[in-house]
Amino acid sequence: MNAASSAKPFSISKRDVWDAYKRVKANRGAAGVDGQSIAEFDENLALNLYKLWNRLASGSYFPPPVRRVEIPKGDGRTRPLGIPTVADRIAQMVVTRFLQPILDPQFHVDSYGYRPKKSAKDALAVARQRCWQYNWVLDLDIKSFFETLDHGLLMRAVRRHTTCPWALLYIQRWLNAPTQLADGSLIERTAGTPQGGVVSPVLANLYLHYAFDLWMGREFPNIPFERYADDVICHCGNEAQAVRLKDSIERRFATCYLTLHPQKTKIAYCKDDRRRGTYTTVQFDFLGYSFQPRQAKRNGGRVFIGFNPGISVKSAKSIRQTIRSWRFHLRSDLSLDEIAKSVNPFFRGWINYYGVYYRSVLSRVVGHFDSVLSRWAMRKYKHLKRRREKAKSWVYGVKRRQNDLFAHWGIFAKATG
Repeated sequence: MNAASSAKPFSISKRDVWDAYKRVKANRGAAGVDGQSIAEFDENLALNLYKLWNRLASGSYFPPPVRRVEIPKGDGRTRPLGIPTVADRIAQMVVTRFLQPILDPQFHVDSYGYRPKKSAKDALAVARQRCWQYNWVLDLDIKSFFETLDHGLLMRAVRRHTTCPWALLYIQRWLNAPTQLADGSLIERTAGTPQGGVVSPVLANLYLHYAFDLWMGREFPNIPFERYADDVICHCGNEAQAVRLKDSIERRFATCYLTLHPQKTKIAYCKDDRRRGTYTTVQFDFLGYSFQPRQAKRNGGRVFIGFNPGISVKSAKSIRQTIRSWRFHLRSDLSLDEIAKSVNPFFRGWINYYGVYYRSVLSRVVGHFDSVLSRWAMRKYKHLKRRREKAKSWVYGVKRRQNDLFAHWGIFAKATG
């Protein structure tokens, strides 16, 4: 695509829009309020991209409302997710690609979320090491962070790093764009940025960079932390220090229009063989893992209790629910190979993330799938009908002969902590 026309007031090139489109298409995603999917957007791709570029470069682009959906949470409640239209995701990606190279070098070394060359697994590895070094953890839960961050403070932070007129204009318009509910009604937004928006992660990181990261460096330089978006844990030497830190963070957040969740924010003791004392809370969750005392073996084979991460109860429950939702026991028309092709991407993803620490815990979770296969076999084969134990033996025989058929079979054959 050619460079932006000199007649346009904003120097946004067609190449910028094209590159943003490729990123959005790779990320896929659902349709927004207009109901248009990426495949439908592609049907008239050249015209759709030209119209979007023309409006962005001329300053006439106004984002449509964001479609709101409710995502179930582990505690029975729901989390609001905002889904922009395909065109709006592309527009947001243009601004994100402009902002990220400016902002990312400024961010804290222990900010891990939505950043190039950083990941949740990096944060988990650092947290694991620091839990061995520090006795206490303050586990922070910011109440409804994405829905409550202050627009005025956020725009002030953005202006510290760029004076680009079109970036500032469109960020403000996205912050002000209304939310559309399932019944079609609109809610005006006076605070927050939709969780699910393309530009929201970099804006959220910038907000907490000033509200938390830099403040911690000034006020508590000797207390390390890991932050992944709004998920934060801090490492303290003793309980009194953790209590003082929690009180200070509450006061700091009040000045930034943020609130700690009173029930979910906790102080935990990192109990292991070396640490004496009895405390009520010796466990916390971080990024889908539960950190708690766990049995382990040293190189010589001696068993000890260490404070280590393993898949959390909430994450395990989510995996089991996903496995049940497949309902393969009702699909006797499918072959084993067809089932394996369908589910192996899920298993590989779970193993890649939740199998980093204590694979033995994950193996018990995904092993639930074998009982699903037993039920499928009872429906598929007449000689196994209503013969549960024989069906289990049949599955075991398949596993022994074709250990690589399902991704979790071979990997967990010798699972250890």
